[in-house]
Amino acid sequence: MSNKKKYSMLASTAAVAFILAACGNGGTDSGTDTGNGGTEPDTGEETDTGTDENGETTDGEQADGPAPVEFEQRVENEGDPIDGGTLGIGFVTDSPFTGIFSWELYTGAPDATVMSYTMGTLLGYDENYQIDDSGAATFELDQENNTVTIAVKEGVLWHDGEPVTASDVAFALEIIGHPDYTGVRYSSDLANIVGMEAYKNGEADSIEGVRILDELTLEIEYQSVGVQMLQAGGGVWSSAAPRHYLEHIPVAELESAPEIRERPIGFGPFKVENIVPGEAVSYTRFDDYYLGTPNIERIELEVIPTTTAVAAMENEQFDLFVGMPTDQFENYADIENYTVLGQPENSYTYIGFKLGEWQDAQTDAEGNVVEPAQVVPNPDAKMANRDLRQAMAYAIDNDAVGARFYQGLRRRANSPIIPNFADFHNEDLEGYPHNPERAIELLEGAGYVDTNGDGFRETPEGEELVINFASMSGGEVAEPIAEYYMQSWRNIGLNVQLLEGRLHEFNSFYDRVEADDPAIDIYQAAWGTGTDPTPDGLYGRTAPFNYTRWATEENDAFMEQMLSEQGFDTEWRAEVFRDWQEYFMEELPVIPTLFRTATFPVHDRVGAYDITIGADPNEPGVGLHTLYLTSEER
Repeated sequence: MSNKKKYSMLASTAAVAFILAACGNGGTDSGTDTGNGGTEPDTGEETDTGTDENGETTDGEQADGPAPVEFEQRVENEGDPIDGGTLGIGFVTDSPFTGIFSWELYTGAPDATVMSYTMGTLLGYDENYQIDDSGAATFELDQENNTVTIAVKEGVLWHDGEPVTASDVAFALEIIGHPDYTGVRYSSDLANIVGMEAYKNGEADSIEGVRILDELTLEIEYQSVGVQMLQAGGGVWSSAAPRHYLEHIPVAELESAPEIRERPIGFGPFKVENIVPGEAVSYTRFDDYYLGTPNIERIELEVIPTTTAVAAMENEQFDLFVGMPTDQFENYADIENYTVLGQPENSYTYIGFKLGEWQDAQTDAEGNVVEPAQVVPNPDAKMANRDLRQAMAYAIDNDAVGARFYQGLRRRANSPIIPNFADFHNEDLEGYPHNPERAIELLEGAGYVDTNGDGFRETPEGEELVINFASMSGGEVAEPIAEYYMQSWRNIGLNVQLLEGRLHEFNSFYDRVEADDPAIDIYQAAWGTGTDPTPDGLYGRTAPFNYTRWATEENDAFMEQMLSEQGFDTEWRAEVFRDWQEYFMEELPVIPTLFRTATFPVHDRVGAYDITIGADPNEPGVGLHTLYLTSEER
């Protein structure tokens, strides 16, 4: 037996950390569906239909578009700090936030955005997304005993003045694991906690592996631990829930409770003062914030549609813009009195194929769980043929999409692992460049031929094939891009129709995708990857976010390897990732379409603003409490 291995998140653990690119914007939680990363709901991308697989247009012109844009990640503006002031934030989105102020209960990125100023998270991380001690709690992983110890720091308070305790950390786990839990955060990561499944199934009143050692210290025992747990979002739940404030509410009713929707409390730098559901949030500074009283007195966040975002910037309506649409970058890149910062996003856009259904946990007559909740693939699903899926991938030209319609701020994705995870991204994969000739070959070989002369291919069984495509509204490119994709598929003989002849609003779109609406055959969306490359939260058999409902024994084996103790050998684990990406891109349950870059316009009266991953939260412009203004008015 080797010596006992403990990993407290300090510089000495660098040898076991992931080696990740110092870029991206972190994320809130692995598996968070972003829609469009906080810009418009992800509507897909637009491109020129006249390009071939080499990026040549039909008249021989190159479809390269603008060169990639280089961005700074920090700005410092001249001027002395004023006392207090109000920071205006324009949240650019065509999807109103639902107003669920709970890390345990929220689903979409709009809610994550408005929560980020107030709720607080326990665990900080460095430039490699490795958990460190910069957050509200410290962290220690004991590999030999399969435990994680989280210790809340002294002086961390909820907004009502009560201390954040180990019991609050445990309460967050109890909410997600409760049999009546209504959210989507329960995953294999949490099922890995000793006793969690018994608690989830109603067979135990408490979670055996969750132990409160003292007022501030919680120990969590897992069935097994893996190297991914050293990453932010890598398998250890990093939020707390105020037990004293929420415990009296039945878990089944939490999502609609006023304490969640109208008067939430967190331990972040700003308190919620007022919420206009879906439209605006007013925050006031929390004087007792554990990192220090914020410099700015108030934050006023307002939702603005993508169609008016550039005009709002021209009119200097806000100090910060979150989620500026990249397809309009050329219109706001040089607006006076703003500096545009930027970084690669921890997200990617994709087209998903519906391949099965979600099955809730199955119980016997006595109520005992005989099968866990899981994906159930349907071998007879309309999109079950792999050659059909690959053909649809070859039919579309995402190289031209990123270059021409996103001014170089998006580029074709070759994998479901983003390049920000540098040691784990398989850059050698070609992916699916535009190749309609190959698409036609695949369809012909699989038996998809036009048997009645109507211009559209029938199934190998000779039946009519109509593929229903769900895509979201929002942004100027939403409709043209959906039309482009459908036309590209029609060009290879596939009859793809927009679901119900229209685009769908963000929240209703995801409601239907999550519910496995049988009317949806394929859909276009995006994933926020969070800060851990491990994909089990999106593509594991027991992951609710596995919206395609794809599962295979081979994929199960890859997920098990990625999460195994052998993964502490990071070179071995990186090889598993590379092999999995090859397998995934061959099976193609989704078509990864675009990797993305996010932009952050900052007004000149903001003294300093820094989006560098892993920067010291106490440095000016990094933590929200360090932001300051240099004048009363814009």
